[in-house]
Amino acid sequence: MQPAWKQLITKYPELGQCRDDIEQAFFRLKETYRNGGKTLICGNGGSSSDGEHIVGELMKGFMSPRLLGAEERARFTSLYPEEGEYIADRLQGALPAISLSSHTAFLTAYANDVSADMIYAQQVYGYGRRGDTLIGISTSGNSRNVVLAVKTAKAMGLSAIGLTGKSGGMLKSLCDVTICVPWERTPDIQERHLPIYHALCIMLEEEFFPCRTETC
Repeated sequence: MQPAWKQLITKYPELGQCRDDIEQAFFRLKETYRNGGKTLICGNGGSSSDGEHIVGELMKGFMSPRLLGAEERARFTSLYPEEGEYIADRLQGALPAISLSSHTAFLTAYANDVSADMIYAQQVYGYGRRGDTLIGISTSGNSRNVVLAVKTAKAMGLSAIGLTGKSGGMLKSLCDVTICVPWERTPDIQERHLPIYHALCIMLEEEFFPCRTETC
């Protein structure tokens, strides 16, 4: 079977020009998880939904079952003889990820009490630790709340990955890696963002959860 990024480019040939940036984004995310870090994700509107989607693929099994290993299973069965097996059977390996647009009470309070354009920056400041990665999604590359979140991330020692449209906007100069899909209309850009982050999630899953069978 072809690697996920090759399948991506076979299906969407116009994304071939993004190959190096996709590979660099994978490398940075791999290093984050290898060192015990997490991924924070922010965007607006459809890009906010993309952030939620990414979290869904990282925090549970996507293309593989991500079964617990024998040592982890034993921890649950020894502590809880009656239902430890039930818990262990239903837990799945996770790659920690947080969508910064998910916290309605915080978002509304901060926008009302402090500043709407800082809603993501504040969460990066609160959640972020050196070595984590922030993914900022903006079709224009200029969404102010995403730009401010990236600036905060860089000041704190996080890696920053941008998902944008053709020009890259401000994110192109701010992020460590910016994947600029070669389109200009918002729906066209967002339609290409989805297969890109799917490919990244598959690549990460294959890296950290290589066993796909029930006999892991």
